[in-house]
Amino acid sequence: MSADRRVLVLGGGLAGITAALDCAQAGAQVTLVEVRRRLGGAVYSVARDGLLMDNGQHVFLRGCHAYRRLLARLGSEPLTHIQERLRIPVLAPGRREFILRRGALPAPAHLAGALARYPHLSRRRRLGAARAALAMMRLDPREEQLDRMTLGRWLAEHGQDEQAVSALWDLIALPTLNIPASEASLALGAFVFRRGLFGSAGDGDIGFHVGALADIVGGPAERALRRAGVDVRLGWRAERLTPTPHGVEVGGRSGEAQGPGGSDSLSAPSVVLALGHRRAAALIEPLAGALAERVSRIGVSPIVNLHIVYDRVVCEHDFAAGVHTPVQYLFDRSSAAGAPAGCQYLAVSLSGASREMAMSVSALRERYVPAMRQLLPAARSAKLESFLVTREHAATFRASPGVNALRPGAESGVPGLLLAGSWTDTGWPATLESAVLSGHRAAAQALARVGLQGGPEE
Repeated sequence: MSADRRVLVLGGGLAGITAALDCAQAGAQVTLVEVRRRLGGAVYSVARDGLLMDNGQHVFLRGCHAYRRLLARLGSEPLTHIQERLRIPVLAPGRREFILRRGALPAPAHLAGALARYPHLSRRRRLGAARAALAMMRLDPREEQLDRMTLGRWLAEHGQDEQAVSALWDLIALPTLNIPASEASLALGAFVFRRGLFGSAGDGDIGFHVGALADIVGGPAERALRRAGVDVRLGWRAERLTPTPHGVEVGGRSGEAQGPGGSDSLSAPSVVLALGHRRAAALIEPLAGALAERVSRIGVSPIVNLHIVYDRVVCEHDFAAGVHTPVQYLFDRSSAAGAPAGCQYLAVSLSGASREMAMSVSALRERYVPAMRQLLPAARSAKLESFLVTREHAATFRASPGVNALRPGAESGVPGLLLAGSWTDTGWPATLESAVLSGHRAAAQALARVGLQGGPEE
């Protein structure tokens, strides 16, 4: 194979995995390096107290076509499940559960029945929410002015008070944007609601990883890459980028290439930088200072996950949302994590969790164990076997007003250097889909530079 068809991918998350597979499929000679000893990036599992726990509850939608195609390439589809129709059990302390489900009518009428019966809003607020939804359908998320105001302000201007936002709109906005509607970009908020709920009726059906993420992404990705002929180098840290007459040289450190702490360098006509935006900004700053400064202004939002094991089944649902409670979403991960027989392991996902990031484990336990008892009557008589916490300080980029103007495309302006990651300009918020789309786009540019084309359609 000609040396001028080399592609180097920095980062083994979803964006890097996608880019490497695309380039290898098109005939490029691909090397992928990853600082960790595993692939998957922000999508991974950890073993603690006898459980294989996912770092977060990464759901997806039927309309996430690029991510679903990646799962198919990895052979991981059997370990996922997509609802036949959108169905969200909504729980509230002291109230009967309500199942928010879509009907058989085409969008947007498919949600009319659920909204008409929604018990956590008054009839007046339900009618107001319907009017706001119709107004949102007329928005174009690509319009720049929508990225200059918050979703919360727009909702207020359309008659949605704090109770309506808390009980309905944030049910969707908070887990998808990782910040509440009051702080989120209207452009990204409108994209989420239009794409996930108000577009094709089936696009919003929720997909779940029924196995552990390590068995769905990390392990299968490494095997797929090696089968495709990709040179996968784990434990390799990229430290500097240097332009060359024929591309980009990447200096780094590898514990395998030249012994512990040994220095190393790799070069290629095309380099795909598929790292988190803060790390990417630090690497490109000497080459493209203005771009690095722009990227560094993109904020981050945290996610905290509580891992709670009971000595019996306390929740009959695979997942549920909470309103009028600090519990946002909970997931039954007993089977996937290998929980002891008879026990139930519930993962509680807390998005936009700046407050919870600062709380100790004991403080989180004092707040959330009673909240779970209020939400789940069966938990009041159950024994708490385990309470663990995982935190992701920079789980996603911060989807606040102005962020779209900061997100670059795949081209960095440095010849041969391409950018990938959910933080790049895909149109999507920080989702699994955004990461995969960015990998496809960077790969297409990388291949063009080495005289190749190919890869799956977006």
